[in-house]
This record gives sequence, C-alpha cells and structure tokens, in this order.
Amino acid sequence: MIREATATDLPAITALYGREVLTGTATFELEPPSLAEMTARFEAVRSKGLPWLAAEVDGRFAGYAYASPFRPRPAYRYGVEGSIYVEEAARGRGVGRALLTGLIERARALGLRHVIGAISDSATSEASIALHERLGFRRVGAYVQVGWKFDRWLDVHLMQLDLAPEGSPPTGPGLNLGGGLA
Repeated sequence: MIREATATDLPAITALYGREVLTGTATFELEPPSLAEMTARFEAVRSKGLPWLAAEVDGRFAGYAYASPFRPRPAYRYGVEGSIYVEEAARGRGVGRALLTGLIERARALGLRHVIGAISDSATSEASIALHERLGFRRVGAYVQVGWKFDRWLDVHLMQLDLAPEGSPPTGPGLNLGGGLA
C-alpha cells in the first residue's frame, strides 16, 4: 500500500535512511541525520506541495519516497528529483516500483514537466536503473567518480522522465522555489 507519509512515519524513515547512510551508497551523506533533521526535511518538501510517500507491506513500514525541487533557480520550477528508499526485507517485492509510480502520478497531477533520478554507484544500482527504465526514464548522463564513500569513488547516473514530451508550454506556475530547500 502506498500512501502519503505522516509525521508518525518519521522515526521509521529516519531509521531506514540512517542505515543507508551507514551501509549503502544511495546517499552520499556520511553521518545519519537526526529525527529532528529528517522532520525538517519532511516539512520542507511538504511546504512546497510536493509528495512524500510511505509504503506498507502487510501493515508494516516498507519504504518511502519523496520529490524535491530539481534545482533552486526559477527556470527549473517544473522539475523534481525523486528519491526512493526501500527496507531491505521489502526489496524485490514491487515496493520501489509502487513508490516511483506514485511519485510520477503526483508530479504529473501537479503539472510538472520532468522527474529526475540521480542513481549512485553503478556497481550496486542495476536494479534501480532498470526500474527507472521500465517506467519510461531515459539515461541522460553520468557524473563519474564524483563521490568518495567507503574508500572508493562512486558515480551518479542521471535519468530523466519527460512528462510532456511534445514540448508544449507549461500549464501552471510550477513550484514555488522560495526558501526551504536549496
């Protein structure tokens, strides 16, 4: 089940993200953020009217995803970057696909143009890259050896989903990028 995340999900979100910080390469953070910091991030995303989703499997928290502004400059106001984290026990069960599909649907409903994926570490991210491709994302580039974590260089693969490929002008004002996220 995919639903809007609430403040009651934040301890589980913080724990999942903290484990990824300490053991994974989906984020380049090196120190797990506190519950207070994750709460501030959650509120910053939600204050922009962007989705932060939670997934449940058999009534238990299984992962989360959110969309954040792609870049802070006004010309980028029609694009978001999606972030997805899935509990290890829930991987391979369609949770990531359901979360990413939910983000895409919500971005489209907001009148946005692009969803960007920045997927790190090609050595361990084949499944994430394949998932994005199955949902229509295309590879648009890579930052090679841009992050140093776990005593090795990591790449970031850029993927993009164009929600309005015909190139028509925007239909709304886009995101309000003032304040909050930078």
